[in-house]
Amino acid sequence: MRNILVIGIGAGNPDHVTIEAIEALNRADVLFIPDKGEEKAALRHLREAICARFIRKPGYRSVPVTIPRRAEAGDDYQGVVDDWHARIAASYRGLFESELAEGETGALLVWGDPALYDSTLRIMERVAASGLDLDWQVYPGISSVQVLAARHRIPLNTIGAPILITTGRRLAVGFPVDQDSVVVMLDGEQAFAKIAPDGLDIFWGAYLGTADEILLAGPLGETLAEITRVRAEARARHGWIMDTYLLRRRAAA
Repeated sequence: MRNILVIGIGAGNPDHVTIEAIEALNRADVLFIPDKGEEKAALRHLREAICARFIRKPGYRSVPVTIPRRAEAGDDYQGVVDDWHARIAASYRGLFESELAEGETGALLVWGDPALYDSTLRIMERVAASGLDLDWQVYPGISSVQVLAARHRIPLNTIGAPILITTGRRLAVGFPVDQDSVVVMLDGEQAFAKIAPDGLDIFWGAYLGTADEILLAGPLGETLAEITRVRAEARARHGWIMDTYLLRRRAAA
């Protein structure tokens, strides 16, 4: 049997890697490091820096994992994502078979937390379902949502009220009428600029936990133009951007 450790490494600050995650890293014989090309090389370099800083075990190996690009979603988002996951699962299976001997332990370093808008666990289920004799354990990490709230010095929820964590694709249809606090992730189209801003405040952050962290907050109607400008400049400068934000309905005066 091959064993895989799925390890959440936080949103970008190596200081946020938990003690449990560090101990898990030191159990691994082989580290599978995702490679999304030069455009997102900084993400690969951070994973490598975390390994260099925290792993005490001699003799571990790093194996690059080329992540295939996802096709444009179009009108079949679910179908496109399913196909993408299938291709990643096939790549993982091939690497697990060729690079991990039976009885060895491999590790996947997952950005943020593996349980929150990340597909690694679903992909692991696909690999196991393909017939490979495989077991895996999951180690949580600090998510961008937690870092966002900490940096803005705010709770995610109002007193006794729920929060909704959703995607930009879902927000684009409108701010949910039955929610007061909505956290938005995976928003490549800036859905916050497409909804009615009246009565909403935004708490926005990009590159959270890294040296390039950017924070902006204020009434949505007054802040969205600045966020749009700053976001575009940052994306052009770095070649990529990862951002998260909280929208909150303002309490009536």
